[in-house]
Amino acid sequence: MPHDASPDAGQPDDQAPETDQPTPPELTDEQLEFLNSMFDLARQGREEELLALVDQGIPVNLANSKSDTLLILATYNNHVSLVRGLLARDADVHRVNDRGQSALTCAVFLQNEESVTLLLNAGADPRHAGQNAYAVTEMFDLPAMRELLDSRS
Repeated sequence: MPHDASPDAGQPDDQAPETDQPTPPELTDEQLEFLNSMFDLARQGREEELLALVDQGIPVNLANSKSDTLLILATYNNHVSLVRGLLARDADVHRVNDRGQSALTCAVFLQNEESVTLLLNAGADPRHAGQNAYAVTEMFDLPAMRELLDSRS
């Protein structure tokens, strides 16, 4: 049998493999609108309402089309109590949005010491990939935030 030296030799077909996984159903416009309203609740700091919905099953790490999570939005809008509540429900402190920003980089940028401390206590890495918190302190000349990060390292 001759050896096939073509570039496609030994490569799988372009067809997707069959799986036993069912295709998830399409969401209705009402369902999409409801999920999108979760991001408004995070931006507005409507803690009781949002945390109750998370407790009822809305994913704590829900992200929008820009990869902003509920935690990132709550942090960026200075809603410390909501940040605390989301962290208590195991929100992922390592998630980054499409701009490479994490909740920690948002808190550092806003110079919110309480949010920075909460996020660090929850395991946020100030040297995490993307726009890491140390880079933000340098870019925006935030020596007090750099000192806070250093004190926690």
